[in-house]
Amino acid sequence: MSETRVEIPPLVATAHGTVRGAVERGVTVFRGIPYAAPPVGARRFRAPEPPEPWVGVRDALTFGPTAPKRGYAPPLDRLLPDPEVAGDGCLNLNVWTPDAGAHGLPVLVWVHGGSLLHGSSAVPLYDGTAFARDGVVLVSVNYRLGVEGFGVLPDAPANRGLLDQLAALEWVRDNIAAFGGDPERVTVAGESAGAVGVGALLAAPRSAGLFRRAVLQSGTPTALPPEAGRRTTELIARRLGVPATAAALAAVDPELLLEAQTRVTGGGSPLTGGNSFQLVVDGTLLPRDPARALLEGAGHGVGLLMGANTEEYRLWFVPSGVTRRLGRLGLRLALRRLGVPRATLRTYRGNRPRATPGELLGALATDLLLRVPLNRLADSRAAGRAATHVYEFGWPSPCTASGPVTGWRSLSSSTPWTGPRRWR
Repeated sequence: MSETRVEIPPLVATAHGTVRGAVERGVTVFRGIPYAAPPVGARRFRAPEPPEPWVGVRDALTFGPTAPKRGYAPPLDRLLPDPEVAGDGCLNLNVWTPDAGAHGLPVLVWVHGGSLLHGSSAVPLYDGTAFARDGVVLVSVNYRLGVEGFGVLPDAPANRGLLDQLAALEWVRDNIAAFGGDPERVTVAGESAGAVGVGALLAAPRSAGLFRRAVLQSGTPTALPPEAGRRTTELIARRLGVPATAAALAAVDPELLLEAQTRVTGGGSPLTGGNSFQLVVDGTLLPRDPARALLEGAGHGVGLLMGANTEEYRLWFVPSGVTRRLGRLGLRLALRRLGVPRATLRTYRGNRPRATPGELLGALATDLLLRVPLNRLADSRAAGRAATHVYEFGWPSPCTASGPVTGWRSLSSSTPWTGPRRWR
């Protein structure tokens, strides 16, 4: 008779206590491990603090609480699932590993996107099974969002959500060897707002030594001066009728705060603008603009892979109807606001003879916001002989406003556009 094999739940001792995971589809997974204390009560608008140690074994079988947020507005809510898990301890992470008893495996830390308003490590697409199956320890991270993570307040540290990401990387440094990973072989990767955070950490002096490689997907390093980044926070406070301070906002019911945040930030997108949360140059974690710091040599010791999608804008322009509805007049007004000269528009139109005005605006916006800054950074790093790789994901989706797109010429090597600063 054959014996039935019984999987023994894996146990791992971390710096704060022992966690129990599970074996799923041939890999070992631990979910909802706290890397910092719950940011509630007196900790709500503070920098992250270490978690309280626990006695005994803590089950790490389900995703931990997600940061306070609201889901995407229609129609994006149908395209971008955004699970919510109730609870206070949103500063948690998950680990998928081929073997918790292994040694020296490469590590990938994943930072989710979502315009600093949405997203979590519980999004099904971020499941780390495939990475662990192929010999990589994958860590996915939750961090504070919205006004609690990125509101600019006079009585609280700035960039709290970015400080959370830094704390998660420090947890990885101190604990990942117990899960089979090598703390000297860490790659940190992020998409969209997650890439903005990774780019900032690449430039931040405090992150030195925490990762060997970085990946920026569809996001560029950027940060505003504090006075510019304060506007969204002030509009939320004004809507609530309270001062724009951490003390005042901490006294507001969390649901009311989320409602005001949604009202103030609704209707915009990374490509169309609107009120949003941004990283700011805070003088401590980010002592200077990360984009400028990277162009001048910061992070040159870290290998970097970065890129975007050829038709990035479709995520925002097609569901919202901009691609279909925008006319020639609207295109001219938008390009005037962006500072795009007519000669550049003629080049894009020549490469896209069948494109609608909305498609032309989307292509220009994609290059302006993503491909030009990323290419400029790649050129700077290449000049300094820093390890740098650039990708472009060019697969055209068959689900477009005007049917399948075929035969469009890529602008990766044909456009003379070098960015709006040179034109002004």
